[in-house]
Order: sequence, then C-alpha cells, then structure tokens
Amino acid sequence: MDTPDAFPEPLPGADGAVAPDLAAEDTPPRRLIRCRLCGRPLTGADSRRTGLGPSCDAKLHPAPPDIRTRRHEVEQDPLPGT
Repeated sequence: MDTPDAFPEPLPGADGAVAPDLAAEDTPPRRLIRCRLCGRPLTGADSRRTGLGPSCDAKLHPAPPDIRTRRHEVEQDPLPGT
C-alpha cells in the first residue's frame, strides 16, 4: 500500500491556511448601534433595525396573553330532561 499515488498532492491553497475573505474586505465596517433602553451594543439585524435588544423589546412590548388564559370553566347544573 506504499504507492506514490496513495496520497495525492494537496490542492493549491489547501495547506490549512485560511484564505482571506474577499467579500469581508469590500464591505465597510458596521456602525456600532446601542440599545435605546439599556445601552448595550446590538448585533442582530432585527435589533439593529428597531433600536432595542431582545430583552428590552420584551419589556416594552410584552406578548399578549393566550386566549385560553382569559377563559374559565363554569360549573352548570344539568339541564332538566336529559
């Protein structure tokens, strides 16, 4: 099994070195946007768009209660004749 073709020559650039990302060089650096409520830096696209982090957004805009939590069971007497 010790033939010269057992381990072919590696491809160019496959020596383990990471090639630089050309798209990352062309894009301008992202502007630091901070949360309007707590001041922490925002990283997510939705958070950057709204200006609020996920925890601060949940504080200002809580989820509506589930419809099942507003209903309650009522005990009724059986109908006569049934």
